[in-house]
Amino acid sequence: MAVQKLGRGLIERIVRVVDFRVDERTRGLAERVNNLEHATADHRRRLDSAEHNLEQARGDLRWARAELDRLIPHVAAQEGRLETLRESISLVPTGDSHQVAEARTLIEEIQRQHAQIRARLAGISRYEDRLRRLEDRVEEPVAP
Repeated sequence: MAVQKLGRGLIERIVRVVDFRVDERTRGLAERVNNLEHATADHRRRLDSAEHNLEQARGDLRWARAELDRLIPHVAAQEGRLETLRESISLVPTGDSHQVAEARTLIEEIQRQHAQIRARLAGISRYEDRLRRLEDRVEEPVAP
């Protein structure tokens, strides 16, 4: 019985020494795993935010594309009307001053509308370029 007690005490002591040595060597690893878990959670949060922003940018881009597709026929029609008026004015110089003034007024109005449409298309183009740059920036890998 005493031998068994001595054996158990020796075994318990060896177990404590081994546990202490293992704990001592793995303590740094536990801290490192904890730090990596926090970094991973931060990266997941940032990735979710980037994906959300990318989806918003894609939605905005789809809207801009739809607006551009809607405006293109109008611009083409305006250009066609402008060209038709230019041809009709250059071909028919024999008109009274009232008709010439009316034609000039119409041409000026078309040119004004054409300039407005070009300005809108330029704005849409800048917006699409900005969205493209944002998408490119989101696709770049995150620095550690």
